[in-house]
Amino acid sequence: MPAPRRGATAVVSLTVVVPAYNEERRLRPGIEAICRYLRRCGERNWELIVVDDGSTDRTAAVAAEAAAAEPRIRVLRAPVNRGKGHAVRIGVRASRGRRVLFCDADSATPIEELALLARRLDEGYAVAIGSRAGPAARIEVRQHVLRELLGKAGNRLIQALAVPGIRDTQCGFKLFDGDKAREVFARARTDGWGFDVEILRAFRSRGWPIAEVPVRWSHQPGSKVGPLDYAKVLGEVLRVRLRPTRDGQ
Repeated sequence: MPAPRRGATAVVSLTVVVPAYNEERRLRPGIEAICRYLRRCGERNWELIVVDDGSTDRTAAVAAEAAAAEPRIRVLRAPVNRGKGHAVRIGVRASRGRRVLFCDADSATPIEELALLARRLDEGYAVAIGSRAGPAARIEVRQHVLRELLGKAGNRLIQALAVPGIRDTQCGFKLFDGDKAREVFARARTDGWGFDVEILRAFRSRGWPIAEVPVRWSHQPGSKVGPLDYAKVLGEVLRVRLRPTRDGQ
């Protein structure tokens, strides 16, 4: 997917990137919630990019229907499923926004939490990441206890291996300075769930400040992350850790 032309970023204030794989049931309510919020909060120059990650159901059709009704929605398609990291990378590289948010199709973190992240970018941070860790996070529907324990153990290992001090790298709700995001995602290589770690490590290696922001979050049925995926993420994190942080990004 070619990167956008230089100079194209000035027109759009916010890009929202939604990666979607076999999300025909959950995608439409998520798109509607995002559009409703952006219209209500007075955000004028926004765009929503839905990246269909090689879905085998009606995900692409649902996204196309939404785009037909709202000209600020764009739909990009990967010919085959390669993973969330690949889908987000396609969307960010095609983005034009001064700021870029990526969020999950299931709206586990409601779009209204964007305001909390935006404040941190206003304060000078390069990226604000939604976090489910710590007492200030509002977990409204918890995961199964096994999944929760695996997630916590994985986050501890991720901190030790790659990004010390960041307690929740994997929450799918992150707001970036747009130009910095496009620079980093253009060099990224991780296609799977571990892409967040690669991106955050790249921001840190450049000295760009990262804010971790407690958010509201609810576990949604139909999660694509299975128990074996935790091992895959750790494998990807190890590869990121062994890769040179600047030239290899």
